[in-house]
Amino acid sequence: MKIVPLNDKIVVERLEAEDKTAGGIILPDTAKEKPKQGKVISLGDGKLLDDGKRGAFQVKTGDRVLFSSYAGNEVTVDGKEYLVMTEDDVLAVVD
Repeated sequence: MKIVPLNDKIVVERLEAEDKTAGGIILPDTAKEKPKQGKVISLGDGKLLDDGKRGAFQVKTGDRVLFSSYAGNEVTVDGKEYLVMTEDDVLAVVD
């Protein structure tokens, strides 16, 4: 199944959490923090502007992005978790 976001929404797949600290300590699943990075899976049509046109996105499919802790809504499709958020929730693109 494919997720197609509407308007100015984007679908992001959260990246895996680190299971080891910088000092080499292995973290159990309960101690892992949810990552605040993800990969853009799909984009909507863009924000509807006052003149009736659609605004272009600054991110594109495949970009690795940083977002805030409480950004978006979590959804599960075919056993995989995704976040559906607006582009405003994206803080930066990681190269």
